[in-house]
Amino acid sequence: MALFDLPLDELRGYRSASTEPEDFDAFWAKTLQEARAHDLDARFEPVETHLKTVEVYDVTYSGFGGHPVKGWLVLPAGATEPLPTVVEFIGYGGGRGLPHTHLLWASAGYAHFVMDTRGQGSAWGGGGDTPDPVAGAPAFPGFMTRGIDAPENYYYRRVYTDAVRAVEAARAHPRTDAARTAVVGSSQGGGISIAVGGLVPDLVAVAPDVPFLCDFPRSTILTDRDPYREIGKYLKTHRGRTEQVGRTLAYFDAVHFAARGRASALFSAALEDQTCPPSTVFAAFNAWAEANKRIEVYDFNDHEGGGPYQEAVKLRWLAAQL
Repeated sequence: MALFDLPLDELRGYRSASTEPEDFDAFWAKTLQEARAHDLDARFEPVETHLKTVEVYDVTYSGFGGHPVKGWLVLPAGATEPLPTVVEFIGYGGGRGLPHTHLLWASAGYAHFVMDTRGQGSAWGGGGDTPDPVAGAPAFPGFMTRGIDAPENYYYRRVYTDAVRAVEAARAHPRTDAARTAVVGSSQGGGISIAVGGLVPDLVAVAPDVPFLCDFPRSTILTDRDPYREIGKYLKTHRGRTEQVGRTLAYFDAVHFAARGRASALFSAALEDQTCPPSTVFAAFNAWAEANKRIEVYDFNDHEGGGPYQEAVKLRWLAAQL
C-alpha cells in the first residue's frame, strides 16, 4: 500500500485524541516505588564470545515485582574510563538474542546495554531469556491484551518498569557514565524508549524509530496489522469492553510519556508504515516536551523505516549529544 495516512503537512500539526488519566503520574510513581522496594541486584557476568573488539557481560537485574530480567552489556575492549551509555529496547516478539548481533554502539565507543523483553523472544532473532511469571485474565494471543482488564494488571506496566530498571542497572556498572545516558529502540523498542524518556528525568537523549505503542485511540482503528490488531480481535470477542480497554491503554500511551520528555529527541517515521502509522508516530513526536527534537521522515518506506540510513543518522546525532 502507498500513502494511506494524513499528508505530511497535516502530520506535522497532528495531535492525539488520547485522554490522559488524572492519576497518570501517581500511578507511575507508585509503580516505580514498588519496584524499587526490591534490591536492583544488578549482576554482570563476563561472557567469552571470541570477539576481539568488545567485552560482553551477561546481565541479570530485578525488574517489576523483583522478577529477574536479563540483558547484555557490551563494552569496547580495553575501555577503562566511564563511557557514555546507550540503553536499547527490542522490537515486538524479539529478545536480547546473541551478543555478536549487538556490535554497533560499542564499535562507536559507547557502553551498550540491551534489555531482554519479558515473555518475548520467540518470534524472530536469536531468542529471549526472560520469562513473565505474572498470569492474567484471558487474552488474545500475543502480548497486547495480557492483563488489559485493568492498568494494574497490564503487561506493559511490567515491561515499562523493567525498562526504567534497565537504565538503573546500566548505570550501576563502573564503566558507564550515568550522566551521559541515552535510550534507543525501534518499533516496540521505540515506544518503550519514549515511556522511559517520560519516566527517567535525567536522560541526555532519546531516539525512537517508527515507534509502536503510540496514540491508541487512532492506531487501534487505523491499521489492521498486528500487533495493534490484537486489541481489535480481543474486542471482537469481548463485546462491550471498548471503554474499559481504552481506559487501561491510556496509562501506557507513549503520547502521555512524551509530554514529560525532557531529553533531546530524534524520532523517525515512515509514511507507508502500516504497522505503526505515521500519524501515531507524529502524535508522540508533536507531544514531546523538550524543544530540542527532530524527526526523520522516510517517504516510501513501510515499517522497516530508515533501516541502516537511520542508524547512520543516529550515530551522527548521538555523537553530538553524548
